[in-house]
Amino acid sequence: MTEYKLKYGCNPNQSPARVHMDGKELPFTVLNGSAGYINLLDAFNAWQLVKELKAATGLPSAASFKHVSPAGAAVAHPLSDVDRKVCFVPDGLELSPIASAYVRARGCDRVSSFGDFAALSDECDESVANFLVREVSDGIIAPSYSEKALEILKSKRRGNYLIIQIDADYVPEEMETKQVFGIKFEQKRNNCQITMDLFNDLPTKVKELPEIAKIDLLISMITLKYTQSNSVCYCMGGQTIGVGAGQQSRIACTRLAGTKADNYFLRMHEKVTSLPFIDGVRKCDADNAIDLYISDDASELFKDGVWQRYFTEKPEPFTKEEKEAWHKKMTNVALGSDAFFPFEDNIERAVQSGVKYIAQPGGSVRDQAVIDCCDEHGIAMAMTGIRLFHH
Repeated sequence: MTEYKLKYGCNPNQSPARVHMDGKELPFTVLNGSAGYINLLDAFNAWQLVKELKAATGLPSAASFKHVSPAGAAVAHPLSDVDRKVCFVPDGLELSPIASAYVRARGCDRVSSFGDFAALSDECDESVANFLVREVSDGIIAPSYSEKALEILKSKRRGNYLIIQIDADYVPEEMETKQVFGIKFEQKRNNCQITMDLFNDLPTKVKELPEIAKIDLLISMITLKYTQSNSVCYCMGGQTIGVGAGQQSRIACTRLAGTKADNYFLRMHEKVTSLPFIDGVRKCDADNAIDLYISDDASELFKDGVWQRYFTEKPEPFTKEEKEAWHKKMTNVALGSDAFFPFEDNIERAVQSGVKYIAQPGGSVRDQAVIDCCDEHGIAMAMTGIRLFHH
């Protein structure tokens, strides 16, 4: 196949639309469904992320993409009982390593992952399919699919679920092009390698990075490589827990991602995991109810006629004092930034979300002030020397 015709481009009025490689064979096959313009942007960015994450860590990797930025990314790691509950894993469903990676990736920010595009570094197996078939998702990209997984996924969305198989051996050309306003841009593609060697330069007083912190920093930096800039990413335990994408200021990224990370941690609290949902409540409705329950606007959820939509009985409020006490347990979080931190305010906000490890390019005239702020809070910060803007 040398050309794939699309129904339309970014919007319905943008037709005709297609993808092609000037007569060369396309490195993907649509096994089911019909791909849209944004579907393919998500798919190809997400595939690069999980492929690089697998190469860097040696672990099966997965991502959940929405509007050309990751809502979450993760490597394979067993889920605890609390993790399974938070991520709505059906009782009795055994998770393979690649399935655990995707469940974690989607669980980073389940509200944002509604209608996502899933990406897997390894073959999509029956375990992934049995979880994904119960979630609201637009499509999936993987290097291969088991026969049973294909059968399950093809039943999704009334038989129209988008399934893409990518050629895992495909390597794009060194130079890439795009057009804006009829003007062609050309550049060398960003094929810089994100490895643990990037974390060797630690100008802070704390010089040690535990192995899990290095993995978390790898995940954050590779995630940022495929996130719309400006971007900041919080990671913990082998997965992202907060991605702040596409903000005009660095501090806005840090605050946005930090709030998402805080919410991720709050969802682990017993008050949240024991909410009395009615039988048959849709996962997306439960996700939205939880998001409101842990927010400062929770009173809206407790109104008569509202709480009855979700719960068998009116839940007890999650008080400010309870949240603060739980939040104090949040620690050993890793933080990556796609460009340098120009001011200490980013560090001060990161500390509020339990950050102990940071990776950023450095290069600001105020680097020393940022280093000093890290030292005040006992943070180990690596200067990678690599900027990761993505547009």
